[in-house]
Amino acid sequence: MKPKVAFYWCASCGGCEEAVIDLAEKVLDVVAAVDIVFWPVALDFKTKDVEAMADGSIVATFLNGAIRNSEQEEMAHLLRRKTQVLLAFGACAQLGGIPGLGNLWNRDTIFNEVYRDSPALVNPDGVFPVTEHRDNGHTLRLPKFFDTVLTLDQVVDVDYYLPGCPPTPNIIEQAIGALLSGKLPPKGSVLAPDVALCEECSRRDTKPEKLALEAFHRPSEVLIDESKCILAQGVPCLGAATRSGCGAQCVEGNMPCTGCFGPTSRVRDAGAKSLSAIASMAASNDEAEIERILAGIPDPAGMFYRYSLPASRLRRKRQEAV
Repeated sequence: MKPKVAFYWCASCGGCEEAVIDLAEKVLDVVAAVDIVFWPVALDFKTKDVEAMADGSIVATFLNGAIRNSEQEEMAHLLRRKTQVLLAFGACAQLGGIPGLGNLWNRDTIFNEVYRDSPALVNPDGVFPVTEHRDNGHTLRLPKFFDTVLTLDQVVDVDYYLPGCPPTPNIIEQAIGALLSGKLPPKGSVLAPDVALCEECSRRDTKPEKLALEAFHRPSEVLIDESKCILAQGVPCLGAATRSGCGAQCVEGNMPCTGCFGPTSRVRDAGAKSLSAIASMAASNDEAEIERILAGIPDPAGMFYRYSLPASRLRRKRQEAV
């Protein structure tokens, strides 16, 4: 029998699901080699189908997305029980991802903005979502919205991590190959090279040994020279603190690395590492001048913790959902 494989989507944009299709014709090899027993975004499967499976009967589950609500938490526990090898698939499952920036606020602040204060909203009665609503003898239940976004391994035990927003086809292909061959690294490994992105960047030789920058710029504010190190041009590029394996696709497209592959094993906090490195490049010892230089980075949380806030040392402890 073919090994059973599952895919599931929690709090994320869905790009990781698209990344599987980005395997192009190689996806046919995957389909031929495995039996996909659960993939709600692509095929008509129900939760009850998974519940009916024997525990451990699924060889591998690729679960993408952070854990934002109670339904996602329940599915994470269910798939963990049914699965031999659970993979945190993509930056949101591994580190919290873009949804993890929600941890800068709490549940009430988010709901007030979305359902009451948004200028594009018409809600004169101030109706907010509730977890249970009864009407005419019928009951509708919605998942609980957690106050704090969680990474997958903050909810269940995770065997391996596939980094990226989304993971690149070569990373996915290698991971599936390792699963099918049984040649897997130690549990807890990130299935990508454990070196910084700068190591595979085509512009690495143009980066000065010591950088002293008089200003930082957003990519839209300058014309980036395609032949020179992006960071040396004053555009924050996080390649030095980011794991390689993506092929430096953003840099090849003349855009800075934003850090979606997460840190190498030698970095405890990706955001703190990047922030420290970038801040040290300010070409001044004068406090007022340093503030002027760093003002070119107007959103430090969004810059340095874009993908990793829930996994960082700054993450907020979970509070009870309402």
